Amino acid sequence: MLRSVLFTALIVFSASAAAQGFDYNYFSVGYERLNLDDGFVDVDGDGFGLSGSYSLNESFFVFGGYGMGEFKEQGVTVDVDTLSAGIGWHTPLSEQLDFVTGLSYEYVDLGVTGLGSSDESGYGLGVGLRYQASDAIELNGGISYVDLGDSDDTSFGLGLLYGVTENIDIGVSGDWADDTSAYGLSGRFYFGK
Repeated sequence: MLRSVLFTALIVFSASAAAQGFDYNYFSVGYERLNLDDGFVDVDGDGFGLSGSYSLNESFFVFGGYGMGEFKEQGVTVDVDTLSAGIGWHTPLSEQLDFVTGLSYEYVDLGVTGLGSSDESGYGLGVGLRYQASDAIELNGGISYVDLGDSDDTSFGLGLLYGVTENIDIGVSGDWADDTSAYGLSGRFYFGK
């Protein structure tokens, strides 16, 4: 179960550089509804995260994120904190489509009520696409792989961003792996436009 909780947290909180003038200079805040069902345990939780991206040049950007989540089941609380930082690369495939990839350092701290805490670190790899469906709507999707020492996991994610103003988007997203799923709402604030 602890392995599944770790990967649920990473799926949700890993910074995703989710791209005509796709802007990679942003700050994002989000809320996630989490579910862990590994065949033995079926629990729900909530999470909050902060992430951001900063463009270094026309192709490279750095990104990072912090997240915290909580699962409660029969008096036991599991708290999860995550930290992610990395570098990414993107290239246009057309005026409306960007290919995105990234490599990141991943850190997870897991605390269980009455049992103490443990932490793991490793790396993440991701590939995805950003598609500008209209002036106000961006669709994005990707696959992420995370390796934390003795364990690893692969997840698939989809998202939609709606441009409220030139500098503010609101979004919905979903992420799925073997034992976990997460659904989120977010606000993204661009500072490069």
